[in-house]
Amino acid sequence: MHDNNKRHSPVSRSKLRRIVAGSFAGALLEWYDFFIFGTAASIIFGPIFFPTSDPIFGTMASFATFGVGFLARPLGGVVFGHFGDKVGRKVTLIWTLSIVGLSTFLIGLIPTYEAIGILAPIILVVLRLVQGFGLGGEYGGAALISIEAAPEHRRGFIGSLPQVAASAGIMLATAVFWLLYQFLTDEQMIAWGWRIPFLLSAVMAIAGMYIRANSVETLDLCKDAPHPDDAKPLVALFKHHRRNIFLAFGARLAETVSSNTVNAFAISYVAVQLAMGKDLPLKAIMIASAVGMIICPLAGWLSDHYGQRRIYKWGAGFLVIAMFPYFYLLNTGDAMLITLAMILAYNLGPTMMFAVQPTMFTNMFRARVRYSGLSVAYQFSAILGGMTPFICTWLLNQNNGQPWLIAAFVVSISAISFMCVHLINRHISESKI
Repeated sequence: MHDNNKRHSPVSRSKLRRIVAGSFAGALLEWYDFFIFGTAASIIFGPIFFPTSDPIFGTMASFATFGVGFLARPLGGVVFGHFGDKVGRKVTLIWTLSIVGLSTFLIGLIPTYEAIGILAPIILVVLRLVQGFGLGGEYGGAALISIEAAPEHRRGFIGSLPQVAASAGIMLATAVFWLLYQFLTDEQMIAWGWRIPFLLSAVMAIAGMYIRANSVETLDLCKDAPHPDDAKPLVALFKHHRRNIFLAFGARLAETVSSNTVNAFAISYVAVQLAMGKDLPLKAIMIASAVGMIICPLAGWLSDHYGQRRIYKWGAGFLVIAMFPYFYLLNTGDAMLITLAMILAYNLGPTMMFAVQPTMFTNMFRARVRYSGLSVAYQFSAILGGMTPFICTWLLNQNNGQPWLIAAFVVSISAISFMCVHLINRHISESKI
């Protein structure tokens, strides 16, 4: 095994900063768009697009629409993963950012169900599918373009920096909704206020496009010697990396399921099921995501010293032991305990895993199939994550409004991910995974 501390970055520090900035900007738009849709689905889309006398049914319909976007993400991951491995990360990421930004902006222009009837939710679903297609190609490239430019011995930390965009995106999305609810009535929010967060995405998309266009291509792809199979990266991926694909897929499940449970579903659970209003869960998630902006790079830094596998297993293991206490604290109805539960669950569970996930996955695939490898593992597992709020709402109804089946669901998924990470070959790369 080589001495990683003697490795040097393939690019200068100034270029590395530009690469990380471009990766962060695109990821921030992705997560902002992701969470404004999730937040809107949990608290406001029901009466706008799925009017019904039963608010629980409206919420379930909204969460189903939220999940539909994840069905298109694997297709986007395959398509953009192919081009990202064939023509490069940079140009592919410019395309994904354009698709995500435009589709999110257009969601803010959709007429309501009251105005055009069934066409309203149909258009919403179509745009959500387009958004999901673009998002499917964003993650793999945004993570790779930073990690591949970093020195080997700092890839855990550098790889975690774009991941901070997830917490920043959550904080920004919930802050926008929280501020709107401070100045607008529920009637105004339903009439027009809900559109503002989606229309604001255009500003972020333009800024992200500018930063990303001035970024540079990484050298890992250029240095990786071509292979006859490289003409079809997806074929090469499953031919030479089949075991790692399935292990990465399984490892990813705990992060995506727990994230959508403690964020999107929990907002609805506290606001509707516990009847505590929207203000408390929105503020709690804002605080949790602010803390996450510190925890994420800290976890990345720790992974350079202790290995990505170990940090990831800490996050999955925490969820196994913490989900039942998490819902117990929510059910107390105490604002301080609910806030504490959300902060701890978000940061010691999905954030710990998310911080080191791209670096761990990057080490599992050679450069010329790496974009495809990350995209396939991430986006196919994301289908279950996208359906998680819907599944949680269904489980809640099956258990007479009690959350213990939900806790058992998350615990089971987390145990599977823990074992998958444990089975990853620790010698597959020169990094400490």
